[in-house]
Amino acid sequence: MAEPVLLDDQPDERRVLRRAAPYLRPHRWGLAVAVAVGLADSAALVAVAPLVGRATDALLAKDRGGLLVAAGALLALAVVQLGLARAGELLLAKAGENVVRTLRERCVENLASAPLRFLESHRTGELLRRTTGEVAALASFVRMHLRNIISAVATLVFTLVVLFGYSWQMALVQLAVFVPPALLVMRWFRRDAPGAFGGKAAAEATVAATFTETLTVREALQTGRGLPGWMRRFDRENALAVRAARRAIRVENRIDLVSLIEGLAMVVLLLVGGWSVSRGAIGVGTVVVFILASRNLFDSFSDISQLVGHVQTARTGLARLLDLLAATDRALASQEPAAGAREVPLRAELSCEGVGYSYRDGTEVLGGVTLSFPVGDRVGVVGETGSGKTTLSKLLCGLYTPDRGSVRFGGVDLREIPEPELRRRVVLVPQEVRMVTGTVADNLELVRTTPSRADMERAVAELGLEDWIRDLGGLDAEVGVRGGRLSAGERQIVGLLRAALADPAVLVLDEATADIDPVTAERLEHALDGMSADRTLIVIAHRPATIARLPRVVALENGRVVKRMAHAR
Repeated sequence: MAEPVLLDDQPDERRVLRRAAPYLRPHRWGLAVAVAVGLADSAALVAVAPLVGRATDALLAKDRGGLLVAAGALLALAVVQLGLARAGELLLAKAGENVVRTLRERCVENLASAPLRFLESHRTGELLRRTTGEVAALASFVRMHLRNIISAVATLVFTLVVLFGYSWQMALVQLAVFVPPALLVMRWFRRDAPGAFGGKAAAEATVAATFTETLTVREALQTGRGLPGWMRRFDRENALAVRAARRAIRVENRIDLVSLIEGLAMVVLLLVGGWSVSRGAIGVGTVVVFILASRNLFDSFSDISQLVGHVQTARTGLARLLDLLAATDRALASQEPAAGAREVPLRAELSCEGVGYSYRDGTEVLGGVTLSFPVGDRVGVVGETGSGKTTLSKLLCGLYTPDRGSVRFGGVDLREIPEPELRRRVVLVPQEVRMVTGTVADNLELVRTTPSRADMERAVAELGLEDWIRDLGGLDAEVGVRGGRLSAGERQIVGLLRAALADPAVLVLDEATADIDPVTAERLEHALDGMSADRTLIVIAHRPATIARLPRVVALENGRVVKRMAHAR
């Protein structure tokens, strides 16, 4: 059995920006302009300290003209800096949101086209967490923190340039007191941050997945009185999430030690500066510049240290998103058709030869199944629960890839047919038809052909469903949240209409008439009779009346074909 591609619970966070580069590249000019404006904003902020220092020297020298020039420059700089700050904030938010939008759309596109085996191998809540929670966290980071990080880093660099320009000796003393212990604190944080924040994200994803499953099985929990046991499981997972969150907070709080280091560095600066002025080595204006610029230095480092937690959260979220994209890309690549695939006819025989399939190693669900379905064939597939009928239906549609043997359409292996071409030829209507909130027409639009209103009406007429659609309220009738206003049988009819609009060569129905009332089942069966004669119809069913309408029946038992029979309709 080929192992499915799986997501990593705590994906590698190294070189995450390099891996994100392909998604940043389309927005590089917008990001570049936003960053350039942000750098200009930081330069204007840093320039305040030298101007105040010059004003101080002019004041002490009783240079009225120099004082007025410095004051005017400060006023002009404040106006410019205000405009740059506003423009930088808007430009960076716009560019960042565009990047997040690209990631969000790519995630949805990849998941929508991901192989069924990949989707079935992961909990729904985990996939939802990565495509909604992680994207929302990234969007929040872009809106609230990205500009602050760029501003803090740029201010830190520009401030160091100013300090070394005024007095490299005092700058070295200040850095010697401040930088080594601050870096030790940062290193202490970075040592445990990936595990702490990655563990928190993984624990929260587990809770989200369990909560999603709670909504799915709520009726069983209520009617079977299984809620206490389920809540014990939820409590255990919730407790693990709380512990992981507390660990992340403890690691993040280490950054607060930087404030203590800042205070010590400022005391040393005042002592050294006062001693240097008393010796005549520097002027009072230089000390003023150092005090103001050091405030910028400390504030920038403090901002960076306070934002490190947000950066780590965003980094973890980005790594989890990139892991999802990489995993779905690998899953899709594993089903890419070989280069130079042959021409595939629109109508042709569907066949499987020696097909075997296992969900787990050593447990074969299907073994050595060989069947053929000529053009226009109408065949029923029957068998006890667990005989492999549903697995066979997914193999025939190319949703699963056989572990051995092959499934062919017109003599071409399904693995060699591009996905869009395959979906034009073989379509599955599952037992549980998924619907979206909206109208009947909204749900009929969920096919690759993008049908028009006239196409929908023609499909309704072809299947003889005019009375049903009229009683329902027409194509604009609301179906409720996820089709909740329709019965299971009516949702099956919508699924059949979708299939008719897709106009496949082969239509496979998996238990389409199971668990629905006789009236709706009969309507569905009549609709099947209305399908065009050149369309192959493979119906998996238990209902005798459904099977009786089909000229040929194949019986499965324990994953093997045990009987083929034909009977009059």
